Amino acid sequence: MLFHITQVHTPDTCPKDEGGSNTLYNPNVPGIKLIGRYGANAQHTLFYIVEADSVVALQKFLFPGFNRCTSTITPVMEEPVPKD
Repeated sequence: MLFHITQVHTPDTCPKDEGGSNTLYNPNVPGIKLIGRYGANAQHTLFYIVEADSVVALQKFLFPGFNRCTSTITPVMEEPVPKD
């Protein structure tokens, strides 16, 4: 299943001098495929598109940023909903 994740941190918790935004997620979690990663850096906001097998995998993916960020996870799909 595909998910759009919006991850936000404050200027005070910005990791720019401590490894950067790569420290806020773990792309090597089993059951996660990172499709895309985008940043609105001046807003301290990151966006991810991931394919995930489970909610546990999503949580493990975001775990590195738990002390700095909040995240909103939204299921998404590529196709429109078919009419019956």
